[in-house]
Amino acid sequence: MPELPEVETVCRGLEPVMMGQVITRIDTHRAGLRVPFPEALSENVAGARVLRIARRAKYILIHLNNGMVLVIHLGMSGRMTVEEAGFKPARHDHMVIHLKDKRMVAFNDARRFGVVDLVEEGAMESHALFRHLGPEPLSNEFSGPALAAKLKGKKTSVKVAIMDQRVVVGVGNIYASEALFLSGISPKRLAGQVQGERAEALVRAIRKVLQKAIRAGGSSLRDYRQADGELGYFQHQFTVYNREGQACPGCTCDIAKTKGILRITQGGRSSFYCPRKQK
Repeated sequence: MPELPEVETVCRGLEPVMMGQVITRIDTHRAGLRVPFPEALSENVAGARVLRIARRAKYILIHLNNGMVLVIHLGMSGRMTVEEAGFKPARHDHMVIHLKDKRMVAFNDARRFGVVDLVEEGAMESHALFRHLGPEPLSNEFSGPALAAKLKGKKTSVKVAIMDQRVVVGVGNIYASEALFLSGISPKRLAGQVQGERAEALVRAIRKVLQKAIRAGGSSLRDYRQADGELGYFQHQFTVYNREGQACPGCTCDIAKTKGILRITQGGRSSFYCPRKQK
């Protein structure tokens, strides 16, 4: 599933293509994806100019000068590509945005778990997709004290807690494992125990891991692609994720005895960690 860095990468890829452009129409090639496409979608955006492209959690937000925001979630395997004049939609190109300069932006979603909505600018914060969301991990609202307050009293594991979008948005499974290793915190530790300096360290680690992934273009697992069709390469920089039985960075252990990086299941997802460096 595309995570925050992948979505941020897509936004940055779309920005130079769509900023200032007029949308002439939107073609949809089925009734909807996870939910139906908005009624009269093309009619409500035709002629509108793109003012800016932003991201909220894992949602792409295309702000228009008619007061509307085109909201896109990539779902499990969705991707957006920039196409030139003469482009013929492929089987899973379920939505195509046509721009005045004749270029197109195609939303390809083989599994059809994506979401497209059209929301009034002033209704964004109260919209059902957004009103429950926690702070952005790269924003000033996300701090050690703020995270500690969210985690206080929680009996679940810290790994599961930081993947809760109400606590902080956009920390998916890969990045949760990576940030916990960087902060030296065991994924099995109770969330409520992550206070004070531990919370500060975790905030710093989450930011560092996400920023590194954004610079690298996202993790690019399975069929994810950037807007220009290029693969990202953060998967080559993992420290613990998907490295069960291997040595972690700076390891001086006898791997034959310690078994290296361990994998456990939490909340139905795999967690990778070093029990010697993470407490």
